[in-house]
Amino acid sequence: MELLIFGHAGARVLVFPTSFGRFYEWEDRGMLRCLHEHLHRGWVQLYCVDTVDQESWYAYHRHPEERAARHQQYDNYLVHEVLPLTRHKNPNPFLIVVGASFGGYHAVTFGLKHPEHTGRIISLSGLCDIRGFVNGYYSDAIYFQNPVDFIAHEHDPWRIEQLRRIDIILAVGREDRLQESNQRLSHVLWSKGIGNALRLWDGFAHDWPVWERMLPLYIGGHD
Repeated sequence: MELLIFGHAGARVLVFPTSFGRFYEWEDRGMLRCLHEHLHRGWVQLYCVDTVDQESWYAYHRHPEERAARHQQYDNYLVHEVLPLTRHKNPNPFLIVVGASFGGYHAVTFGLKHPEHTGRIISLSGLCDIRGFVNGYYSDAIYFQNPVDFIAHEHDPWRIEQLRRIDIILAVGREDRLQESNQRLSHVLWSKGIGNALRLWDGFAHDWPVWERMLPLYIGGHD
């Protein structure tokens, strides 16, 4: 699978595209403009990855089990191929995962499934509940890809402690239909003592110009 790398140093940032987006989406949409200083000063290094959404959650002609299994294969690719590549190129230990819209689902799901690898999760107008994609079907395969569910039933002390170390930022518009799933995930996290920042923006706020304003506020940076 193809990916693009921007920047020479700093925190490693795993960037997920939106629905049907590709690894070059953030470059095409101008999202690098708002991170010009971060990239120039070596505060962050972006790894813009592709997805298999059209073969997984958006492949409505497939059974939900197949779709969840395909997503798990994608998750394995990220853990066993992409993360080792980022470490080989950049020794910085801090990993940020970020995405907008369906990319927010990927960022939240990956970060919460792999807290031992993740330092910060940034979801911009993201989806936090995958059940709307499976027409009422439910199984363990769906459960383990659904953040609002697997966090609600997480009881392992080590994993909860790891999750409490992550900076979790959920930014979403007050009028966005995805706001409810963000509210629900925030509540579930707090119920486990896992801090998170739910940031409600005025209006719908589900568009590239707004995400371009959101990102510098949450990604961090320092001299």
